[in-house]
Amino acid sequence: MSTFFIKTFGCRVNQVESQALLEEFLRAGFTPAESFENADICLLNTCTVTHQADKDVEKLIRQILRRNPKARLVLTGCYAAAHTAQIREKFPQAEIVGKYQLGQVLFKKEDVCWTVSGHEGHSRAFVKIQDGCDCFCSYCIVPFARNEKRSKPLADVLAEITNLVQKGFAEIVLTGINIGNYLCPQTGADLAALCEKIAEMPGKFRIRFSSIELQTVTDGIIRAMEKYPHRFCNYFHLPLQAGCDRVLKDMNRHYDTQAYRAKAEELRRRVKNIGIFADVIAGFPTETEEDFEETYRFIASLKLSGLHVFSYSPRPGTKAATWPQLPATEIKRRAEILRVLDKELRQAFAAAQVGSVQEVFIEEHKEGRLHGICSNFQPVILENTAQAHGLVRVQILRAKDSLCIGELQ
Repeated sequence: MSTFFIKTFGCRVNQVESQALLEEFLRAGFTPAESFENADICLLNTCTVTHQADKDVEKLIRQILRRNPKARLVLTGCYAAAHTAQIREKFPQAEIVGKYQLGQVLFKKEDVCWTVSGHEGHSRAFVKIQDGCDCFCSYCIVPFARNEKRSKPLADVLAEITNLVQKGFAEIVLTGINIGNYLCPQTGADLAALCEKIAEMPGKFRIRFSSIELQTVTDGIIRAMEKYPHRFCNYFHLPLQAGCDRVLKDMNRHYDTQAYRAKAEELRRRVKNIGIFADVIAGFPTETEEDFEETYRFIASLKLSGLHVFSYSPRPGTKAATWPQLPATEIKRRAEILRVLDKELRQAFAAAQVGSVQEVFIEEHKEGRLHGICSNFQPVILENTAQAHGLVRVQILRAKDSLCIGELQ
C-alpha cells in the first residue's frame, strides 16, 4: 500500500483542493505518511502569488529531492502552471500536473471531484464553488496559471453544504479564485441564485463569502444578505489594491475610487453593522508618493473595518514586472504605514461593537477561554469559561485593541 504526503502553499482555494485530494487518496487506498521523508508520493499544491511563495516551494522541492529521492514528486497549482519551463530545467525529476489532470494521473479516473466532506484541523468548512480568473490585473500572475473559468454545479454545492452541516460545521465559507463569477454549468444560476437556494436549506449554520471582486457584488447578492441575515454573514472582503484612480488604471482594476466608495456606502446602508475589509498593495511600480498619500487618505475616509496589506512583488510575465520598480526600502516603508492604519481601523471597528449582541462562531478553546468570530468578522474572546460550540449569542462588554471581550447570553 503506497503512502502519500501533501503540502499546501497559498490561498484558501489551495487548502480546499488539498483536502479534496487527501480524501481522494484515502478512497484509493493510500496511507498518509508522517512526513515527506517516508512518503512514496509527495504532492505539492503550489502558489506563485509572490516571489517568496516561489522560494518556499523551491526550498521544499530541494529538501524532498535530497532526503527522499525515490519518492514520486508531483507539482500542481499556480507555481507549477505558471513556471513550467523553468521547473523542468531546474527540477527535471518533478512531474507537473494540472489541477484537472490529477484524477487521471494519480487515480486513473476522469477528474478529481473538488468536493470535501470535512476540513482536517479547521473549525469552519470551506466549499470551493468556482475556479479561474481572466481579469489580468497588471501585477497578478494568477490568470496565467488559472485562466480557465469553471463553476461547480449548483446541486453539487448544495449537497456538499448539506453534508458539512450534518457533520456539525456551523460556518461555511464559499471560496474560489473569483467567486462573483460563479455560474452553474447546468442551470446558468449565478451567485445570487445560489444564495437563494442556500437560504432555503434547513439547519443552524451561516455562510461567509471569501474575497469577492467589487464589480461582481450584484443587487441580488445584497438582497439575499438583507433578506436572510441569519444565513449570510454581514461581511465582505472587497479587494481595493489602491485608493488612487491613476494607479487603479495602471493596475487594470476596471473600477475607480468613486465606484468603490459607492459600493461600500450601499453595503453599509443595506446590511446592518457590516464589516468591510480590503486588500491593498504598497509600492506598485507607478505609485508616486502623492499617489500613496491619496490611497492613505481614501482608505482613512472610508473607515474600512481592516486591511490586508501586501508589499508589491514583481511577478515575471506580468505587465507591471516590466516597469521600473520602486526601491525595496520604499515599498517596506509604505507597507508599514498602511499596517499602522490597519491597526487603527481594526481598533475603531472593535470599539464600535461594544454594547451589541452578536452571533459568534466558536473557533477554539484556548488558555481557558473561548475564542470566536462575529458574523462581521470581529474577533471575540469570551469571559465565561463554560463550554460552547457552533453559533452562540454573545454580549460584547468592551474592546481591547482590536479584540472584543464578551460573555455568553
